[in-house]
Amino acid sequence: MNARRDYRNNKAALFDGIEEGGIRASSSYSSHEIDEHDNERAVDGLQDRVILLKRLSGDINEEVESHNRMLDRMGNDMDSSRGVLSGTMDRFKTVFETKSSRRMFTLVASFVVIFLVIYYLTR
Repeated sequence: MNARRDYRNNKAALFDGIEEGGIRASSSYSSHEIDEHDNERAVDGLQDRVILLKRLSGDINEEVESHNRMLDRMGNDMDSSRGVLSGTMDRFKTVFETKSSRRMFTLVASFVVIFLVIYYLTR
C-alpha cells in the first residue's frame, strides 16, 4: 500500500496546481522553446558561415592586391625593357644605314655578348 500512496503523492506533487489547459500551454511552450533553440542553433551556424566567408573574402582581397602589385612591377620592368630594346633597335638602324661592316660586326657581337650575359645571369 505504501508504494501506491507514494505513487499518488509523487503524481500529486508533479501536477499540483496545473489544470488541463495549463498542461497544454506548458507543452506548447516547451515546443516553442525547442523551436527557439533550433533557431538559435541555426543562427549560430549561419553566423559561423558568414564569418568564414568574410575571412575567405578578405584572403581573396589580399591575394588580388598582391597580384596587382606584382603585375605593376612587371609592367614597369617591361617598360624599362622596351626602352632598352628601342635603343638597341635605333643603334641597329644607324648601323644598317651607314653600312659599315666593322661597326655592324661590333654591334652584333656586343648584342650577342650582352644577350648571353643576361641569359646566364637570369638562369
